[in-house]
Amino acid sequence: MAQLDFEAVQAYVEENVKKFHEVRLAKLKELTLDDLLRRKNPYLFRSKYLETAPEFVRALIDDHVSSAGETQFGNFLEMVAIFVCRQVFGGRKSTTRGIDLEFDRDGYRNIVAIKSGPNWGNASQIAKMRADFKDAAKTLRTSHSGLNVKAINGCCYGRDDNPDKGDYWKLCGQRFWNYISGSDSLYLDLIKPLAHEADRRSLAFRDEYARKVNLLTTDFGKRFCTTGRIDWDALVRFNSAARAKR
Repeated sequence: MAQLDFEAVQAYVEENVKKFHEVRLAKLKELTLDDLLRRKNPYLFRSKYLETAPEFVRALIDDHVSSAGETQFGNFLEMVAIFVCRQVFGGRKSTTRGIDLEFDRDGYRNIVAIKSGPNWGNASQIAKMRADFKDAAKTLRTSHSGLNVKAINGCCYGRDDNPDKGDYWKLCGQRFWNYISGSDSLYLDLIKPLAHEADRRSLAFRDEYARKVNLLTTDFGKRFCTTGRIDWDALVRFNSAARAKR
């Protein structure tokens, strides 16, 4: 076990979080009204009692930005976790299906499936993860007889005070970052370099967000508003009507 070099971690986070912000801004710039309306559930938005074009468009954009951002940031945190574990335990990105990280600690070959938070999947998704753990362990033991394998669902944030799930361990938040780094405070220390870059990038994002809301609201009003009201029938037809066969 090596000592964690937090200065190296901080430099890595600051450099790579730039890519997250760049992708986030680029995705916002690429958004079109057609993209949003085809991807989103019109019945859900109708149930929210959205009656004006600006609030409807803003709700569409916010929902998209939130879901896309969470996926992108989850990928970024996975990269950080692998970088940290490589420093301390020689961890490496796994090439095995369903496994993100492999490393040796305390006499175990640890195989880790990294998720953003603890509430990431339904019963069938968790069953698939369990199956992936089982297959990965079998493959490893075929190559290394007698190898002790420990399966871990690592969650970058959140809490689970019952980590032992029988056939795998679920380590969340502080427990996860401590296990892959040996540092009890890393889960707090990571906030600092993230905040610096967020402050620097927020102005550009807010400017593009306002521009996109204005542009798409104008487009939406022309196409889906009649006598000053949202034409929900027209909107649902655009989203869900069967196309004529050619």
